[in-house]
Formats: sequence, C-alpha cells, structure tokens
Amino acid sequence: MNSLLLAVVYLIFISLGLPDSLLGSGWPKMQVAFNVPSSYAGYVSMTISFMTIISALISPRLIKRFHTKWIVIVSIFMTILGLLGFSVSKEYWMLFVIAVPYGLGAGAIDASVNHYVANHYSGAAMNFLHCFYGVGAMISPYIMALALSKARWNEGYRWTAFLQMGILLVCIISVPLWKKTESATDAEEIKDSAGIRETIKVPGVILTLIAFYAYCAGEATCFLWTPSYFAGTKVGLSDELVASFGSLIFGGLMLGRLISGFVSNKLGDRLLIRIGIVVEFIGIIMLFIPAAPYKVAVAAFVIIGTGMGPVYPAIQHMAPENFGKRYSAAVIGLQMASAYVGSTFMPMVFGILQQHIGIAIMPVYLLVFAVLNIGLLEIAYRKLV
Repeated sequence: MNSLLLAVVYLIFISLGLPDSLLGSGWPKMQVAFNVPSSYAGYVSMTISFMTIISALISPRLIKRFHTKWIVIVSIFMTILGLLGFSVSKEYWMLFVIAVPYGLGAGAIDASVNHYVANHYSGAAMNFLHCFYGVGAMISPYIMALALSKARWNEGYRWTAFLQMGILLVCIISVPLWKKTESATDAEEIKDSAGIRETIKVPGVILTLIAFYAYCAGEATCFLWTPSYFAGTKVGLSDELVASFGSLIFGGLMLGRLISGFVSNKLGDRLLIRIGIVVEFIGIIMLFIPAAPYKVAVAAFVIIGTGMGPVYPAIQHMAPENFGKRYSAAVIGLQMASAYVGSTFMPMVFGILQQHIGIAIMPVYLLVFAVLNIGLLEIAYRKLV
C-alpha cells in the first residue's frame, strides 16, 4: 500500500512540473496575441513566483490544520483554474489575476508533498520524486508545441488543464491510501508542529535557508542564461543549436537525481550533497578553460547539472533529521520560499552584471553561489551537532 501511495505522490509531482514550462514555450505567440514586448513575460513569471512564495510561507499552518491529501487536491484544482484562466485570457492584464491561483496552488503542493515524503520515505524516494517533477516540466513544452502546430497557444494551456484534471481524479480516488499509511503519532506530531517564528530561531535554520537560496540562484541562472553564454562566448554556432543548449542543465539535473535515487540510502544526504557540489565544481572549472571548443562547455553544463541534482532533494529530506519533526514543516516551507526568492531574483541580477561586464562572467557567478551553498551547509551541520 505504501508503494501504491508513493506512485500517486510521483504523479502529483508530475502535475507540479506540468505548468512550469508553458509560459516560456508559449510566450512568443502569446506576446504577439497580447501585443506586448517580449520582456513582459518576466512580470507574469514574477507574479506567479511571488504567489508561490506566499503559499510556501503559509504551508506550515496549512499542514498543521489540514491533511496533506486535501492540500494537494485543492492545490491541483487551483492550478487547473489557473491553466483554464490563461487559456481564455484575451488581455495581458488578465494574466496577473489568473497568476494568483496559479502560483498559490504550486507552492502549497511543493511544500506539503516535500514535507510528507521527507517524513515518511527514504532519500531515494525524495530524489526520484524530483525526477518526476522534471518529467512534468518536459511534457508541457511538447503539449504547447503540438497546440501551436494544430491550433493556438490557448489550447496548450487547455490541454494541460485536461491532463491535470486526470491527475486530480487519481488523487481523489487515492484518498483512502493516505490514511492507511499513517499512524496515530503522525497526527499528534503535526498538531504539535512549530510555526515559522519559532522555527527561525532554531540553530542552523537561517544558514540552511541562505544555502538553499544560493543553490537555487545558481540553478535558475543556468536555466535562463546558458544559451546566452554560448551565444556570447562561442563563435559560429547556429541559433537552433544555441537554443537547444537550454536543456543541458535540466538534463544534468535529471541524471543527477536519477543516479542519487539509487545510491542515496547508502551514502546519506550529507555525503550526497558534498559529492554533488564537488562534481558541480568540476563542471564550473571546465568553463574557465580558455578558448575551449563549445563541446567542452556543453559537457561542463551537463556536469554542473548532474552535480546540482541531489542537492535540492537532499536538503529537503534532511529537514526532519536535522531539526526534528516538530520543526520540519516550517523548515521546508521556509526553504521553499528561499528557493523561489533565489530563483526569481538572482538570474535578474546576473542579467544586469553581464550587461556591464560580459556574459563570460557566468562561471565566476556560479562559483560564488556553489561556495556559499556548501560553505553555509557545513557551518549549519556544526551548529546541529
């Protein structure tokens, strides 16, 4: 029964990934339809992220008051409303209104399911869970591409909403499974869980949050700026080839989490993070090789992504062990908020820097955040001893 519920949880994380790639995939056509500059996608994305941060911060209260299964069901329903809302939008300003349920639903799912898996399953399950998020994020661009070739961008959102409805139906049918996997002590621990104000004072929490912020800053910078790095530092590459390099980090992350899923129970979360950061360092150092052919940089970004792969799931999975189950819900909620702040703002900061210094500064930028990530985590571990 535990395995059956875990399969449902993986499906939930596919649903979490599904909406995340739609805006980027559909924006070239949406921009024309709304008659706005291409940069206006950033404002919509930031609104979604802001709502996600809010829902991540209130998630400890939601987890304490409501069962995870109900948070998931309501949150998926909210993302369905967001997807359908985007599909019928005729004016640009309407996207901001619809971004509210869109973002709130995503943050609540992320924090509550991560908390549930961290407290009930192994590190291997957590790594595979984040792999399945990637599956969802990979599917939706193909849905949008099919919609653009057969119909309009609106249908991409509508078809994704229909897929989400199917996942929601599975979640509703699976409600009895949640009860069978929990003991009476689980309910007591959730009722006794601490709030954010109390949790933030626990030794090591703030350091972990800043470390998580640093990790997500580097990851999101790679997602946004990798193609631009190749365009600005490697000569003679076609536009199509440069555009395809946007998937390098994503592919590396998937590979890193897949490998970690098989070895995490033997190595443990802390060692897995240390190995991952070392691998990430190797990839970053490869970018410093002067006049290296573009294939070296391709390999470097895949290696960077592979090294990053286990960091996010391992930090989440360690929360109950590091801080105790009483604080785990609040810690994970805070970590999710830190993650979204880092991924929302730091790629923009890099954009400003590279505009004045040059895109070649990217390896230095990534190195700074990688050092911050592992350095702050190591200091946090000592405070936990």
